[in-house]
Amino acid sequence: MITDDMRMIVEQAMLSFVATVRPDGAPNLSPKGSLRVYDDQHLIFMDIASPNTMRNLAADPRVEVNTIDVFRRRGYRFTGTATIVPPGAAAYEELKDWLLALNGPGYPANEAVLIRVEQALPILSPAYDFGAAEEEQLRSSWSGRYAAVHGSGR
Repeated sequence: MITDDMRMIVEQAMLSFVATVRPDGAPNLSPKGSLRVYDDQHLIFMDIASPNTMRNLAADPRVEVNTIDVFRRRGYRFTGTATIVPPGAAAYEELKDWLLALNGPGYPANEAVLIRVEQALPILSPAYDFGAAEEEQLRSSWSGRYAAVHGSGR
C-alpha cells in the first residue's frame, strides 16, 4: 500500500502532523519529526513529548497522518489504526536507534506508535490544477521563496 513515492515524501519531510481523537470527540493535532515508513503497510513515529496523543491513542487507536513536501507542494494523507509499541520491541528499538543517531544520546524515546495504513490519499496544491505548473517549477519557486524569507545560513 505504501508506494515508493509515498516513502520518498515521508522520508524527506521535516515535519508531519498526526491527528487523534480526544475523549470529548474533539480533534488533537500533534507535529511529529520522527515519522518514518516501517514497511509497505505501516508508518511509525516515536513518542518524544506527546502525552495527549498517547492518551488519545490508548482510548481510540484511530489516527490520521498528514505529510507534505512543502517545496513540491504535494504529499499524502494516511488513515489507519495505531498500536503502541513498548521499549524492547523490535520496531521500537529500530526507530530509537535511528532517532538517537540523528539527535544524540539521551534524546527522549518513550514509546513508538506503529500505524497500520488503511487508506492513503494524495494531497496536491491547487497550483497543479490552476497554476499550470510542473512539479520542478513549484519546487524551485517555493525553495526560492523559503530562501528569501529565511536567508541562507540563518
